[in-house]
Amino acid sequence: MKLMIVVIQRQDENVLTKALVSQHIGITRVSSRGGFLREGNVTLFIVVPDHHVDDVMQTIRKHCYTRTKFVAPLPPVAESGEFYPSTPIEVQVGGATVFVVNAEVLGRA
Repeated sequence: MKLMIVVIQRQDENVLTKALVSQHIGITRVSSRGGFLREGNVTLFIVVPDHHVDDVMQTIRKHCYTRTKFVAPLPPVAESGEFYPSTPIEVQVGGATVFVVNAEVLGRA
């Protein structure tokens, strides 16, 4: 058995979870927040047999998209303590970050 920890953007949550549930794959959803963009996202916990990992990965790739976004980095501070506005930068966000680990002990309480 494998535990898949899948971090996705909120925009991709509904379509991905519907696709997984239609494949009879159970999920546990947790709200989370990223450190770089400081925005909310969703973390899904999925437990599947080893031979289903590739199928789940394919579903994730199909339903989680990369997007371009402009973000303003933290403004630099001058010696006088004044803030200077920073120029927004273009970054790629989205897709999915997936961790797959062995799930040796599983149980329900």
